[in-house]
Amino acid sequence: MDISGIAGKLGLAGSKQVVRKAEELRRQADVQFDSSIMGIGEVCKGIICLEIAATRFQVMFDRQAAIRMSGMSEKAYIRSFNGIQNSIGIKAKLNVRELGIQFGCVRLIPFVQKGLALYKDRFLKALPPSRRASTDFNRPVFTAVAFYLSAKKHKLKVDKVKLIELCATSESEFTSVSTSMKDICFDVFGVLTEKKDPKSVKGHRELLDALPSKRRRDDDDDASDSSVDVDNGLELPSYKRHKKMEKLAYEEWKSSVITSNRQRIEEAGNGKRKKQSRLNFPRKPPHTLAMEAS
Repeated sequence: MDISGIAGKLGLAGSKQVVRKAEELRRQADVQFDSSIMGIGEVCKGIICLEIAATRFQVMFDRQAAIRMSGMSEKAYIRSFNGIQNSIGIKAKLNVRELGIQFGCVRLIPFVQKGLALYKDRFLKALPPSRRASTDFNRPVFTAVAFYLSAKKHKLKVDKVKLIELCATSESEFTSVSTSMKDICFDVFGVLTEKKDPKSVKGHRELLDALPSKRRRDDDDDASDSSVDVDNGLELPSYKRHKKMEKLAYEEWKSSVITSNRQRIEEAGNGKRKKQSRLNFPRKPPHTLAMEAS
C-alpha cells in the first residue's frame, strides 16, 4: 500500500504536503534503516513516516487508529517509531512555551524551566566526570515529564497520553523519567497524595528518642509512675509504656501463682491425715431387748 492510500484511511488525504513529506521520509528510511531487524512491515513503515510528517507540519494525527492499522502493539509501534526517527536523523523537539500554550497552562512555563535546570544540575553532579559529557537532556521526554509533574503539583489537569505521544516515547520510559525527577527534585516536583498510615508511623517511634527534652516530665513526684523510665526520668512512648504495663501485670500474676502453690505444698506436708471417728454404743443384754420388744 502506498503512502496516499494509507493517508486516505487515516484521514490525511487532504494534506498534500504531509503526504509528500511522508514519501520523502519513507525513501530515506529505505536507505538508512533496515526494517527487517525490528520486524517492521512496509505498511507500518509508511504509517510511521506519515506520523513524523504530520508532527513536522503540526497536523492532527490519530495515533491509536494508526496503531490499529499497523497491527502492532502500542509498545512495539513506539519502539519502531523511535527506531525509524533516529535512523533518519529526525529528533522530536518540545518547547516548554508551546506546551504551555497548547494545554492552556501558560503560568507553568517558569516553574517547568526552573525545575528542568535544577534537575539537570543535580543529575550531573551525581554522575562521575567521565559520564557527564555523554549525558543528553535534549530529548523531549524530559521536557514532557517536567511539564506533567509541574501541572500535577499545581493541581492542573494535563493529558498524560497526549504528552507521551508528543514526545514520541513509551509509557514505561515516561514513568522512569518521572520517578527520577521526583527522587532528585522532590522539593520542586514532588506531591504527597496519600496520608500516612498510623501503623507505619509506629515503626519510626525510635526517632523520638533523639529529643528526650520534649518528653521530660515537669513533675518529679510522678517519677515512680509506670509511664516514666526510672533510670533517666523520661516519659516513655505509648507503645513502650503499654509493653511495660503488660510485663508488670504478668510478673504480679506469676508471683501470686507461685505463692499459692508454695502454700498448698506446705499445708500438704505439715498437716496430718484425718480419720473418721467411730461411734461406740454400749451393748444391752438379751433379756432387756426381749422385755422392750414385749
